[in-house]
Order: sequence, then C-alpha cells, then structure tokens
Amino acid sequence: MAGDDGCLYDAVAGQLAGFGWTSLTVVRGRRELDEPLEGRQVLRSTVLYISPDGLRWAQWVLPDEPFYLDDLPIAWQVSARSDTTTSLADWSAYFTPDVPGEVITDFLLALDECGQPTAFAAGPEAVLDAATGHGWLRDADQPHAAAMHPTFTACLSLSEVPPLIQDADPSTLTAEAEEQGAMGWQAWAEPAMGAPYLWAASFSASVPQRLVAAFASSLSSTTPVLRRVLPKSTRDQLLRAPAS
Repeated sequence: MAGDDGCLYDAVAGQLAGFGWTSLTVVRGRRELDEPLEGRQVLRSTVLYISPDGLRWAQWVLPDEPFYLDDLPIAWQVSARSDTTTSLADWSAYFTPDVPGEVITDFLLALDECGQPTAFAAGPEAVLDAATGHGWLRDADQPHAAAMHPTFTACLSLSEVPPLIQDADPSTLTAEAEEQGAMGWQAWAEPAMGAPYLWAASFSASVPQRLVAAFASSLSSTTPVLRRVLPKSTRDQLLRAPAS
C-alpha cells in the first residue's frame, strides 16, 4: 500500500544490474514520407534486461504500448524459458505501476537464485503459507486459493488469468469460450471497496509456485519501507514513522 515512490524503474533496474543482468534499449519510431532523418519521431522505448544464462529476462515496457490490468498499464514484464534454443517464454509475470519496488525485486532475487526458472515443484499452499505467515487471512470461501490482508485492502488469488497473459502451456490457447481458462496467481491492492485499484500483478499459469511465494512473502511483510512520496489514495491508511 506504500506504492512505488515514483522510482519503480530505478529500484528494479538497479537490482538487475547488481545481479549482472545485461541491459539493452530497444527504440522504435516512425518516419513520415520525405521527412529528414533528424526529424524522426521516437514513439516507443523498451529496456530489456537479460540474465547471464539467457533463461530469464525483464522488460520495462511502460513507455511502450502496454496492455492493461484493470485499467492499469503494465510497467514491468518478467519472463523465463527452460532453454536458450527457443525464443518463446515458458511463463511471464506482469506488474503495474505502484507495485512496491521491494516486492518486485524480491521476486526477481528468487528468480535469479533459482537453478531452473521453469521447474514447477511446490503447490499453491506454498504461496498461501507465505502470506498467512505474515498475518494475512485465508479467504473463507476459497481457503485453498486466496488470501487477503486483514483490512481487505490487498488480495492474492489463484484464478483465471486475464487475456493476453503469455504462457507456454497449450491449454491457455485451446480453452473453449464456455470452459474455464488457465489458472494463475493474481494480486491487487484496493484502497477501499469499489475504489480504483492502486496496483495489480498477474502471474501466468506456469510461473513456479516458489517464485510466487517469494512475491507473497515480500508483499505481506510488515518490515518498514523508506518512502519520500506516498500514494494519495492510501496515505491515510499507512503507519508512518520518521526515518532513522
């Protein structure tokens, strides 16, 4: 609920650089007929970070033309693959602005440290245990698929993934209209019932549960974070103390 302090790119990019991930900037533009080269308009810019083994990458896509989660644009997209012979990701995770930078960097730390980023071992209980271990409550109606903050302002749910979420599981593409689609973890913060979401995060069906558990543990942590700027929609709900 503390937001990203307006520094989401810097916080995550700095962490990735510390991991030794390589950064590339992809710039795309448009040139009108008879327009001089120096007058070319740059429309989009994507910064791509790639791990040393080439199996995982993260893209800062906010300046691009991102798709939306609950009317919020995607800021970071994180993906992984099982080997470097394919250019397709086995799974992807998406984070909108105002997801606390600490939560994304903890997720990326777990991703960087895992040996095989696509191994799907642990079950959904690992995610729920990570959240409830910090005081979150299991949903009474879905105790094995959802947990929420005691104030009901943030939630984790294993539910049908939204459209356009990339995943290598073929079932995500073959489900009929009347069938339930692929299930993946979704997270969001809702400052008040019926209010616009502060942020949202989406994990495709094949994201390893242990990585989502790292996200859940960080999200539910009560450890204080340093902030200079607080979101207007939640500043009255935060416990604030002077920086030491």
